[in-house]
Amino acid sequence: MKKLFGFIVIALMLVACGNNGNKENDAASETIDSIAVKYAKGFTVRDSAGIRLVDVGNKDRFALVKDENATVPQGYTKVKVPIKNTICMTSLQLSNFTILNAHDVVKGITSTKNLFDKDIKARVKEGKIVKIGREGEFDNELVMAANPDVIFISPSKRGGYESIKETGITLVPHLGYKELDPLGQAEWVKFIGMFIGKEKEANEIFAGIESRYNELKEKAAKVAERPTVTSGEMHYGNWHAVGGKNYLAQIFRDAGANYVINDDEESGEDLEFEKMYALSANADYWRILNSYDGDFSYEALKASEPRNEMLKAFKERKVIYCNMKQTPYYEIEPVKPDVLLKDLIAIFHPELVEKDYQPTFYKLLK
Repeated sequence: MKKLFGFIVIALMLVACGNNGNKENDAASETIDSIAVKYAKGFTVRDSAGIRLVDVGNKDRFALVKDENATVPQGYTKVKVPIKNTICMTSLQLSNFTILNAHDVVKGITSTKNLFDKDIKARVKEGKIVKIGREGEFDNELVMAANPDVIFISPSKRGGYESIKETGITLVPHLGYKELDPLGQAEWVKFIGMFIGKEKEANEIFAGIESRYNELKEKAAKVAERPTVTSGEMHYGNWHAVGGKNYLAQIFRDAGANYVINDDEESGEDLEFEKMYALSANADYWRILNSYDGDFSYEALKASEPRNEMLKAFKERKVIYCNMKQTPYYEIEPVKPDVLLKDLIAIFHPELVEKDYQPTFYKLLK
């Protein structure tokens, strides 16, 4: 009898230990994956007492909590995560949700112009995603109909956010567009991942982007000769040229080329043709991104500005081109800087990529 009792006690202890083990495993499974910011300058993250503190820019602070009753530090706006519904204001923001396979969280967007993604278009058609209007002209009734937990905004746009504030919905700035490092912009996928509970996926996705980008960058860094490249074209009497510290200028450098502008400007400026010609006349390549109905050509480029044929890159047929009406550039490029880099390397240094490489965004204009 005593032996039987002893066996029962041992059995109960084993069950209890098993249950405790399960609880420990459950607790571990609920642990939030850590987020380390390596390249992005627009946000920082630190975890404190079960609360994730996220600082965006110089003034916006958010405390991401699992328990809506949690007490957060003064100066922080509480956001219960994961959020279930949100509104995206830009294609850059939308690209983060696309690569995270999280379109179901997006309930509102500003426009479907030049939208390629079939799933997003279908959701708009089915009414699962509403169009809330253009920046500065938002329809608050449609905003409320989307029932967003937060709205991701882009302070660089025309605004209209003051009216949205009246709804009481938390506005979260997404500053990916300000990043000067291509990997810094792509790293904002981690930012979105924190809000929708996909930290692990975001970390894994970014690790892949980072690895591929840096591998290509290292190859291009060893080239013996670096061609020169100019960018942009004439619009309304001026040539908008990005600055030497711009995201695009960094991509050119990482692809083994030299951009014709070497100043410290980030956004660039509008220049007269004569000034830009002085910089670009002898550039080996000329990069152009625009929206053109039909197939763009050298004839169309000359028709838009007859003096274009004076540039060396025009004469030698070395114009690098992407048509946004045929390619989902802004819709997905922000999370594919490695692909953009490879496109450019394939043009500047084709010996560094496989012979049958097919570009995604940019190719030489025929």
